[in-house]
Amino acid sequence: MAKTENVNLIDTFAEFKELKNIDRSTMISILEESFRSVISKTFGSDENYDVIINPDKGDFEIFRNRTVVEDDELTDPNLEISLTDAKKIEEDYEVGEEVTDQVDFLSFGRRAVLNLRQTLASKILDIQKDNLFNRYSELVGQIVTGEVYQVWKKEILLLDDEGNEMLLPKTEQIPSDFYRKGEIVRAIVDRVENKNNNPKIYLSRTSPLFLERLFELEVPEIQDGLITIKKIARIPGERAKIAVESYDDRIDPIGACVGVKGTRIHGIVRELRNENIDVINYTNNLGLFVARVLSPAKITSIEFDHENKKANVYLKPEEISLAIGKGGSNIKLATMLVGYTIDVCHDDETLDSEDIYLDEFNDEIDQWIIDTFKSIGCDTAKSVLAIPREELIRRTDLEEETIDDVLAILHAEFDEDEE
Repeated sequence: MAKTENVNLIDTFAEFKELKNIDRSTMISILEESFRSVISKTFGSDENYDVIINPDKGDFEIFRNRTVVEDDELTDPNLEISLTDAKKIEEDYEVGEEVTDQVDFLSFGRRAVLNLRQTLASKILDIQKDNLFNRYSELVGQIVTGEVYQVWKKEILLLDDEGNEMLLPKTEQIPSDFYRKGEIVRAIVDRVENKNNNPKIYLSRTSPLFLERLFELEVPEIQDGLITIKKIARIPGERAKIAVESYDDRIDPIGACVGVKGTRIHGIVRELRNENIDVINYTNNLGLFVARVLSPAKITSIEFDHENKKANVYLKPEEISLAIGKGGSNIKLATMLVGYTIDVCHDDETLDSEDIYLDEFNDEIDQWIIDTFKSIGCDTAKSVLAIPREELIRRTDLEEETIDDVLAILHAEFDEDEE
């Protein structure tokens, strides 16, 4: 039975060495600490024990050092050995000398063996958790792949190649993302947290950094440092703008990022669930940068308030809807990319002489409602009246009753003028 126990222990060590991916020095340290912990619990101290580990063979030896005392002076059999017993080991021993003899660990009892296994398992688990935390902490901001293991309402559980768990929260998924068990997912490591000594790895597919890493993979010039990604703004799954700059005059940064017939950017668009991506040539000239960011709209003029980081952009009426974009996406992304609050305004020269700015109705219409209309590019009465009622409701997300009240006020103004 004892032989079987010893074989099981050796098998356990070999298993830890091969399966837990722990280096030699750490392995020896863990095993020695585990043995000493059990010895200390059994005898009260491990100071007079030497533990020799051979992890390659999965073998170990334990030696106990005891001081020789007279037979009638023996008080602690763990630290001392009687002269009679010492002479049984070797005749030359005398009182005061130190005797070293090998100890069979199994002689400590079955409970000690079980304690050893539990201690080993606990220490190995702690090392594994530390290694996992450190490894993924170094991967924050990098792309990883995982297989969908379980889909929950608020998050998805993924497993990496080694079976480690990763979480992709619903808030970090592109709105049109839909996964089934067994599918492979690409995302960046967003953050790693240590909760109750359990590493939690959180991924993201909505981070601008994910888009940046995808471009780095698809565009060799970015990897080589010839093109730099300066800024990124995203509305995940809908639209994105990325500002790039080339350090080589011979390289067109936009052409390099898009690729011949869109070959490079198409793969990124598919990965991001058909997210429309605008690649913009970066410049330090703020006015020119704003003009490029608001493309395809053509700007007439710009006024900057650098102190409050605001920009008033003047456009012809037919250009305003292009500058705003579907659902206000173009102006939102432009604001995010430039870092300035951008207000779209009608060019006064093109303003109908009979038209009236909405701000002049602030005694009848709440200012927040006027601001909502401005956010969709409607800053005059006629620009509001030119849009069908249903379209206004959809674009402003205001109550039907509110829209009807505003339309009634504006219609009344022009009806009075006609009279």
